[in-house]
Amino acid sequence: MTLAFLAIFFGLALLVWSADLFVEGSAATARHFGMPPLLIGMVIVGFGTSAPEMVVSALAASQGNPGIALGNAYGSNIINIGLILGLTAIISPIAVHSQILRKELPLLLVITALAGYQIWDGELSRFDALVLLVIFGALMAWTIRQGLRQRADALGAEIEQELVEHALPIKRAVFRLVLGLLLLIASSRILVWGAVAIAHGFGVSDLLIGLTIVAIGTSLPELAASIIATRKGEHDIALGNILGSNFFNTLTVVGIAGMIHPMAVAPEVFSRDVFFMALLTVSLFVFGYGFRGPGRINRLEGTVLLASYIGYTVYLITTIVGR
Repeated sequence: MTLAFLAIFFGLALLVWSADLFVEGSAATARHFGMPPLLIGMVIVGFGTSAPEMVVSALAASQGNPGIALGNAYGSNIINIGLILGLTAIISPIAVHSQILRKELPLLLVITALAGYQIWDGELSRFDALVLLVIFGALMAWTIRQGLRQRADALGAEIEQELVEHALPIKRAVFRLVLGLLLLIASSRILVWGAVAIAHGFGVSDLLIGLTIVAIGTSLPELAASIIATRKGEHDIALGNILGSNFFNTLTVVGIAGMIHPMAVAPEVFSRDVFFMALLTVSLFVFGYGFRGPGRINRLEGTVLLASYIGYTVYLITTIVGR
């Protein structure tokens, strides 16, 4: 058991470092090839910060642990909104100026509703997974089109500033991209092994381990990126990280895991986890959309999000302890 805990600790540390390398390298590489800053922020950074969830869930599903895959995806979405956005809004209220992000907020509501509908019958089939991946492809096409049409968006300006401040030569950028990807795969294998060993050792479900330890670990890149961006006044980057990650988690992470290993879904996933994820998503829309102008998530609203996440986590822990 000691070895399993060491694997979790080492795997998480390596995962966070490799994700940072991967995001920085891929963004700098895209910049060298002339990709507009807005697209880099919407596609490259969103994909990069969700790469840990994607690799971990794919490996877990391929090894016959679909509970970790599903718990990791939905748990990360809950952490992104409740813990990360809540904490960052408390540190500094988040102003939403980007028109692209305001269009993505209602889309996230629709995608979350689809996630709940698909697992209503207690199963995630390959067809369900294929639907998610097809929608993700359509969403990426829409995102690219919007990014090419609205180059002057506030999010693009913030990404441009970040790229200038952290410019890398092309060789170094590609090296970080490749090294980050390889280390992501290696650290994910270590993390999944440790998580499965702990779940079996304590007699708890893979789902609960995925919702807690694994989800928190794979969400650390988003936490660091959002807090840093908010402290620098780059509010649209902070929110963009979360929205992009939640889209990737719900569509791609679950889609890939479901294609690899169709899974039976426990009733509590719908009634507890997806329901709470949907509740947080609705709250984010109400707080951040800005019906009469630019949206804003203030400190009180951030406190509500964070308190909700703490309450949910305490409930999960009591579920584990009570077993």
